[in-house]
Amino acid sequence: MREIIGVVGDVKQEGLGADVAPAAYVAVAQSPFDVLTFVVHTEGDPASVVAAARNEVAAMDKDLPIFDVKALDQYLSESVVQPHFSTLLVGIFAGLALALAAVGLYGVIAYSVVQRTHEFGVRMALGAERQDVLRMVVGHGMVLTLAGAGIGLLGALALTRFLGSLLFGIRPSDPTTFAAVLLVITVVALLASYIPARRATKVDPLVGCGTSEGIGWLSDRAI
Repeated sequence: MREIIGVVGDVKQEGLGADVAPAAYVAVAQSPFDVLTFVVHTEGDPASVVAAARNEVAAMDKDLPIFDVKALDQYLSESVVQPHFSTLLVGIFAGLALALAAVGLYGVIAYSVVQRTHEFGVRMALGAERQDVLRMVVGHGMVLTLAGAGIGLLGALALTRFLGSLLFGIRPSDPTTFAAVLLVITVVALLASYIPARRATKVDPLVGCGTSEGIGWLSDRAI
């Protein structure tokens, strides 16, 4: 039976990614170990007290070996080397995926807008204003983009649990990251809709709807 003399906060003994498990600190005289770990708190550079710490241990027992002397920051850095490398790779591939998605999104939307140049010419020949055409095209592109982004966010939220072991100090469902990605996709879709539509609406309506064919079509409608 042992007497509890104090309670300390949770400590991750097996690494930052490990769960906190129940543990107790016991006096070495009551439960001796082959290897002991001393933690020394310093006000300045930890390396400046290494020699003094070695001398103190040698004064107690000169045959005690001292090894693996490191600063706490170094221990912390070494414990996250593998997760940091994995996170770096995931970040690089995620950035490439975002860039490819942005380029593909711009290309698809811009191409679909250019394909509607004939339609824009007909609409303006019938009296539609350029601002109305631009508003229609941009609104259509935004609806499709936001719908796709919503589906993508739901899928991302479902998959974030696989990234939990690579993240420390932040949640896998970090709202800032999701907001940044959504902003990039929205801006790309806006430009992809607006720029080609603006260029198409500057074309003369009769040219946009095909000069001879457009005039004949309008004449038939008038009749």
